[in-house]
Amino acid sequence: MVLDKKVAEQTINYLTQINAIKLNTKNPFTWTSGIKSPIYCDNRLILSYPNVRKFIADEMTDIVKNLYGEKISIAGVATGAIAIGAMIAERLNLPYAYVRPEPKGHGLKNQIEGNINEGSSIVVIEDLISTGKSSLNAINALKSEGYNVMGMLSIFSYNFQFANKKFEQENISINSLSDYNSLVEKIESEGSLSKTEINRLKKWREDPKIWK
Repeated sequence: MVLDKKVAEQTINYLTQINAIKLNTKNPFTWTSGIKSPIYCDNRLILSYPNVRKFIADEMTDIVKNLYGEKISIAGVATGAIAIGAMIAERLNLPYAYVRPEPKGHGLKNQIEGNINEGSSIVVIEDLISTGKSSLNAINALKSEGYNVMGMLSIFSYNFQFANKKFEQENISINSLSDYNSLVEKIESEGSLSKTEINRLKKWREDPKIWK
């Protein structure tokens, strides 16, 4: 869910300016899941641009504070949200940890890196929500260690209905600075693609597994 349309528009503007969002409807990108996508979003690039980095961290900090208050801890999802999560925790002076995709195969074999009091309420920071698999993996890792996961906040979400249902089933609220709808609206307003191509983008979001 996007909470502020103006913030969503500015986020999309920044992401496209720094080429974090790439569009190719003729030669789609292939995700790890095998899904063919006309959009590729690499939010790790945000860290290289001070003004963009500050905007994203400031806006996410405000959302976390307004929605969840100050009696919480922050957890970032590795690897894309580790740095942004730490920046938010620093701004709010809150405990911080990050969650690996799986436990390390050596040493202490941790999946959660950090030291947050057991039973703490945690807000999870994600850079990107797509199918929801990796995001829910991090959430379930935190739950299994006894933490109370309050919700997840991301920079960008594809806003797939099938992914949203997964979060609903886990009783996890999700919010995002921007989403796929915001991106398509920007492209449509600019007139950079034909109506046919715009319709193809909208169809892809409806069911990416069968999109051609």
